[in-house]
Amino acid sequence: FISGCDNMEVFKIVSIGIIATLLAAFLRQSNKRDFAILIGIVTGLIIFSIIVEKLKYVVYTLNQLVKGTNIEFAYFSIIIKIIGIAYLVEFGAQISRDANEESIANKIELGGRVIMMVLAMPILLTLMDLIMKILS
Repeated sequence: FISGCDNMEVFKIVSIGIIATLLAAFLRQSNKRDFAILIGIVTGLIIFSIIVEKLKYVVYTLNQLVKGTNIEFAYFSIIIKIIGIAYLVEFGAQISRDANEESIANKIELGGRVIMMVLAMPILLTLMDLIMKILS
């Protein structure tokens, strides 16, 4: 696995973002909104492909930390899923906003929040049980 972060990767991500932004703005001015939206989606996928190894490293490192503690792995797994859903929901909502579909973006975010809350219920119930045991 990779450790640390390379400044060149940050430069690459920012450069790709700026170039894509300029290209999308040009396409919008040329009344080619469909292509501008496509540029946004492709740019997101390219940036994601650059950072996917870093995300694997973060999950691997956190996994090693959890194994060294007394924390139940199921809770860690739930937290990682919630973080992943949060990133995916944000990505989807931003694509909708790029297409001037604020209403759809809001519904994507609402759906993501509900799913994250459902996933978090076992942790919340365990926490409530622990509080009740402490109080009694």
